[in-house]
Amino acid sequence: MAHTFEELVEKQRAADAAHRTVEELRDTYGPPAERGMTGAQSGTYETALRAWRDLARDLQTAVSDYARQTGRPRPEVEAEVERAAAPEDT
Repeated sequence: MAHTFEELVEKQRAADAAHRTVEELRDTYGPPAERGMTGAQSGTYETALRAWRDLARDLQTAVSDYARQTGRPRPEVEAEVERAAAPEDT
């Protein structure tokens, strides 16, 4: 599937948002290794973690495809996408 640069930026933003959710849940519930989470908390955390991993995997695949299609080095494309997706300081 062909991806545009703008699609890559949106995928990066979605993965970043999912990662922030995982970090917020970890801060709220505590580290998963401590296993102090209730069943519902554990389920919420695991769902958020899977969502983040799925989005990150999809992003990496899309970046690789885009780099291959455009003939550019993958690390270069990845860095450009990350810069474009970063929140702007106001």
